Amino acid sequence: MKQPAAPDQIFEELFVDLHASKLWSDGKIIADALPLATPEVILTAYRKERHHKNFNLKAFFEKYFKPNPSRTTQFKSDTNRSVREHIECLWDVLTREKDESISGSSLLALPHPYIVPGGRFNEIYYWDSYFTQLGLKHSGRCEMIENMVKNFAHLISTIGYIPNGNRSYFIGRSQPPFFSLMVRLLAEEKGPNILAEYYQEMETEYLFWMHGKEKVNAQNPTNEHCVLTPHGILNRYYDQNQSPRAEMYQTDLEEAKVSEQSPKSLFGNLRAACESGWDFSSRWLEKIDNLGTINTLEIIPIDLNCLLYELERTLSDTAQLKGDRESAKKYNNLAQKRKTAIQTHFWNAETQFFHDLNTQNLSCTPALTLAGIFPLAFGLATKEQANACAIRIEKDFLKEGGVITTTQTTGQQWDAPNGWAPLQWMTYVGLKHYGHQSLANTIANRWVNLTTKVYQRTGRLLEKYNVEDMSLLSGGGEYEVQDGFGWTNGVILAFQHELQKK
Repeated sequence: MKQPAAPDQIFEELFVDLHASKLWSDGKIIADALPLATPEVILTAYRKERHHKNFNLKAFFEKYFKPNPSRTTQFKSDTNRSVREHIECLWDVLTREKDESISGSSLLALPHPYIVPGGRFNEIYYWDSYFTQLGLKHSGRCEMIENMVKNFAHLISTIGYIPNGNRSYFIGRSQPPFFSLMVRLLAEEKGPNILAEYYQEMETEYLFWMHGKEKVNAQNPTNEHCVLTPHGILNRYYDQNQSPRAEMYQTDLEEAKVSEQSPKSLFGNLRAACESGWDFSSRWLEKIDNLGTINTLEIIPIDLNCLLYELERTLSDTAQLKGDRESAKKYNNLAQKRKTAIQTHFWNAETQFFHDLNTQNLSCTPALTLAGIFPLAFGLATKEQANACAIRIEKDFLKEGGVITTTQTTGQQWDAPNGWAPLQWMTYVGLKHYGHQSLANTIANRWVNLTTKVYQRTGRLLEKYNVEDMSLLSGGGEYEVQDGFGWTNGVILAFQHELQKK
């Protein structure tokens, strides 16, 4: 199917020149800008005017584009409200109605309302949305959950998968596949028939992650998302494009100048890390202090394979519900094969924790990260493995404000001292699944306490938090700390609900 063009393709040298000028601190402002004329008119005018003696690029941009407005920047919080009351107000601020298509805009128009994360993130994001929906459930906003699921189903039917977000420049990659969990969440509210309603879309998403599997062999064990192993196909993060990211175009070009990798290889690895959602982390780096050594494509991630196990299991359950025993058996067999691989290959007996794998020899990578808790969240660990993981979490990850993402402090935002809402939740779920309720509650209490204190101090709920020093805000990464914030709101409400049950 024909895919919408990205802004670098539409605006050609104008797009390149806007980024190269460094007049904007955030390249996403350029990639998201709304054209005030057709692309043809804008490009023609640029090619005519740019050689004039007094040409002003910023003035030209402001004449032909307007920034995509972010409503969270104008929202005034009232810290006399409780955190829950604040979140209930924020849902409306973060709501976007169905989109209208604008020629030349990078936005992929969606047919139903949805929730955006907040701040610079003024579009729907794939894996963010599941954790946002956890909170929407406890806010009684089931209709919004269903609208978001419908939007993702629409993207699957039109693009062939769910992109990173509903921007044309995200086409080429997805994000951690939480769609089946969203469908299950909606089914909890509306009944099991919801699973059958979205079976085709779940299967299409599965085929996206397995595309090209017939081309892998002993001589060429990797192709697209697929990696051939003794236990069958496992999966990695991958982007179909190997060019600078449109939203960080100049940043990527500058990184290519100092990296020892070829530009094509560097861009492919950067984009694959963006598909993981962990952009960026020492998890993907050969040298933990050097982004230019990123090697995401050479890593088989534990979290992705746990999520695909869950998708296989959901497809099996749904096929059984539909009376399709043959498909139910097929997907169950695939799930069981992947489960064996996860218990066998991803377990590190020395660290007593689950790790990512190297694609070359299926050895564990050295990185200790919260991705290693995903097998517990999906019931893929043995009881002995889960007990050992709980000890490791308490010893190396638990901090005053929750759990750190990795044990490395590098300046990358998905490393210590930062903690992130989705990983607090997955760690809680994993520990709870295996009976480590006390440790799970400790994490939930510490996260709610941290986010509440920062809210009372700043009036903001943030994208990420410093969980080691509760007097400091989080930092690191390619942009300023963003507030809003969809998945933080969702996990706070989910944790409050869990803690109230005790």
